[in-house]
Amino acid sequence: MASVDLRDNLLGISWVDSGWVPILNPGNVLDYFSERSNPFYDRTCNNEVVKMQRLTLEHLNQMVGVEYILLHAQEPILYIIRKQQRQSPTQVIPLSDYYIIAGVVYQAPDLGSVIGSRVLSAVHGIQSAFDEAMSYCRYHPSKGYWWHFKDQEEREKAKPKSKKKEEPSSLFQRQRVDTLLLDLRNKFPPTFYQPKPGEKPIPVEVKKEPELPSEAVKQEDREPATKTPAPTAPSKPPPEKRPRLQ
Repeated sequence: MASVDLRDNLLGISWVDSGWVPILNPGNVLDYFSERSNPFYDRTCNNEVVKMQRLTLEHLNQMVGVEYILLHAQEPILYIIRKQQRQSPTQVIPLSDYYIIAGVVYQAPDLGSVIGSRVLSAVHGIQSAFDEAMSYCRYHPSKGYWWHFKDQEEREKAKPKSKKKEEPSSLFQRQRVDTLLLDLRNKFPPTFYQPKPGEKPIPVEVKKEPELPSEAVKQEDREPATKTPAPTAPSKPPPEKRPRLQ
């Protein structure tokens, strides 16, 4: 790809001659444009030849080559000068246009430069949007992807906190909870109760069964330990001894 010489691109520069004393008008604007310090002016043009020969600008139509003409004038602030290639008295090829606003000379951009600039601006805006979107993207192996905006926390803090609507419990949940609470109440009876909110709790009197005296307890413990003797079988006399026969 061929490199572009920045010296040939004059779209980013301007020229003004602050020492020009006469006020610009259609008669002297070409003389102002042909100053030697003007980078937009070509010294090899036919205007320079006519100027050296002290001829009028009407002789430009009889010449062949590059020339400058006054294309449009809006006194006293705007003048448009065209650079063109003359091939015959009736055939010319426009090369570039220049406009003068309040004495400052600019080169008018061509259609390709305008389209290229607009496309570059659009691509830059799209790339900036993608870069900003990627800065808000977060990822975690356990959560996956999500968006985290910088002003999200501030907006959440500024918004009034709305109470979440509590969903009513189902019949099964109420019956189950009541059963569990009743079971806990039976296992762990309350020791205090409060008649009204804000009043002092009152201890609950728990009825206890009267305790037996220690001697009676000991006696009850001993009674099961004593066992009645088992009845003995009636005694029989020993058998009689008989003599052995020899």
